[in-house]
Amino acid sequence: MSLRKLNFAEIEDLKENGCSATDWNKVQISGQFDTGQIRNVNFDGEVRIGKNVKIQNVSSLANYEIGDDVTLFNIDSLRVEGETGFGNGVKISVLNEGGGRELTLYDRLTAQVAYMMVTCRHDKKFIEKLEKKIDAYCSKKKSNLGKIGEGTSIKHCGILRNLLIEGPAKLEGAVSLSEGTIVSCKEDPVVIGSGVTAKHFIIQSGTKISDGVLLDNCFAGQGVRIGKQYSAENCAFFANCEGYHGEAVSIFGGPYTVTHHKSTLLIAAMFSFYNAGSGSNQSNHMYKLGPLHQGILERGSKTGSVSYMLWPSRVGAYSVVIGKHYTNFDASDFPFSYINEEKGQSQLTPAMNMFTVGTRRDTIKWQTRDRRKDPVKHDIIHLELFNPYIVGKILNGANILKELLEKASREQEFVTYKGLHIKRLLLKTCGKYYEMAIKIYMGQELIKRLEKKEALSYNPEDYSDKWIDVAGMFIPKGEYLKLINSITSNEEWGVAEIASEFRKLDEKYEELAWAWCAKLIEKRYGCGISELTREQINQIIGDWRESRIKLNNMIIYVITLFEKIISRYLRI
Repeated sequence: MSLRKLNFAEIEDLKENGCSATDWNKVQISGQFDTGQIRNVNFDGEVRIGKNVKIQNVSSLANYEIGDDVTLFNIDSLRVEGETGFGNGVKISVLNEGGGRELTLYDRLTAQVAYMMVTCRHDKKFIEKLEKKIDAYCSKKKSNLGKIGEGTSIKHCGILRNLLIEGPAKLEGAVSLSEGTIVSCKEDPVVIGSGVTAKHFIIQSGTKISDGVLLDNCFAGQGVRIGKQYSAENCAFFANCEGYHGEAVSIFGGPYTVTHHKSTLLIAAMFSFYNAGSGSNQSNHMYKLGPLHQGILERGSKTGSVSYMLWPSRVGAYSVVIGKHYTNFDASDFPFSYINEEKGQSQLTPAMNMFTVGTRRDTIKWQTRDRRKDPVKHDIIHLELFNPYIVGKILNGANILKELLEKASREQEFVTYKGLHIKRLLLKTCGKYYEMAIKIYMGQELIKRLEKKEALSYNPEDYSDKWIDVAGMFIPKGEYLKLINSITSNEEWGVAEIASEFRKLDEKYEELAWAWCAKLIEKRYGCGISELTREQINQIIGDWRESRIKLNNMIIYVITLFEKIISRYLRI
């Protein structure tokens, strides 16, 4: 930005327009400057003004660089007071309200890096190195001068203090914004609406926040929607999250975490692809000792209306929690389950949520509801329903059900596992349902490979037995541990290099996933993947076709049954 000082005539014109300054020498302007566009402004400290800028009715404007084509209208205060990181470097207490899993905010934070920082606290050396790299990045963001990005419009706002805006954003009616960064872009601008109060925050592109929202120590990633008096403290919301009406404290909201209802409290937990029913609630307190505990709801989980869970507890992927659970449980080994409360017991029905139209609908809608238009998408999101991580869980769950069945006596109505009660008569049946999912997975992956006319062979080095879900991204555990070691040992790496390494893993995802699937097929058929006979390939595809038909038929059956129940209810 080419700037110059105001001349005498311009200063006099500005005074005529109701403007004042503590020191006119600190007000700099671009070569193309129209004094008629600047009215009723009190300049304090250093102010730099770009081309085609309109500033009117600003009670206090101090220490800012105003980009080209910016409009500032009817603002109580827009000031930078001392050196600030504009929200970069703020540490928030996510997942555990009592602390110990602090997440350092910065303007290019991704869900994957955040997951590392929050869940790897046991590796003190790694955390020390990671925080050092992030702190180095944040220190470069510190300044005594704020910035309002080109094309930004700010109207009818209250106190804006230590606020930095990159790219064109729209702010209208905000009450107070302090110590924060808004990273906007022309393809996907940020919108901050009426009644918003936020302090110590980072907001990324495409996000819209309005209608009296209260944010304190919060991160909002790309494409987030928060409104209708929502309140959040010490929370991180990553890509495509939505929060309305309710409140959240110390949550790690992975991609597509959604809560729309009043009286809903999300507290001290990790979510992703989650849907909160009205009145969903949790407790993280240990009697008289404070908020010590946390919960994990794996991807695709839902909680029913007026549900309650006592932390620590863990819910398996694509599972539904119904009722009030006053005891701790761990259902992470059983994806696609129902967890309901009966007579004070948490009862588990494994695999049954595979047969609901809601699960099918969810996997489709997430693909169409990615709102991010920014050319640079920070969070890496994998959406496949059946994949090495989920099928690995299914295999483990099926083995557990088999072991429980072998140990159970015929007199038992229920068996117990990690705080859960499972009906003995369901153990064998639900195991068969899991087997159906495994056959669907093997068949669909083999068909994909054949359709692409790619070799069935794989690189043995690509195989990793265990996979993890890193806030929406499936990664082999071996590759994840390698990345942790690389971050720890490479002193020259910064936050950009770490994000780049995650993208490289994403580019390898299909080959890594195929290696896992191929190994599964080899174990089941007792031969190398390239040695499969035509009959064996036909068997895998035939099992896939038969299992898919059964799955679809069961979904149709459930829908038909539901319609019958509703029709009976309507006749009453």
